[in-house]
Amino acid sequence: MSDAFETRFPQYLSSPLQVFWFEADELAIVLIAFMIGSIFKGWFWLLLLVGPFFYSRYKLKYPRGFLKHSLFLSGLKDFAGYPTRFQKVFLE
Repeated sequence: MSDAFETRFPQYLSSPLQVFWFEADELAIVLIAFMIGSIFKGWFWLLLLVGPFFYSRYKLKYPRGFLKHSLFLSGLKDFAGYPTRFQKVFLE
């Protein structure tokens, strides 16, 4: 029997990657706040609580994946298989 029949199939295909109750973009905010808190110490440790709270409230106004799209529109991130933000002509 091949390995294809023995691999596990995900329960929810469209569910986002989550660690505890954080989605991937919220987890990135937590990690950035942790790094800032560990570098600058003191009151900057409050960012670990305040940053994800305000980001998750801000995120409720927008559809899923808006952070990736806003990074793409600002030119900081490229999508694989798509033209860059600054490319004028695209031929398929």
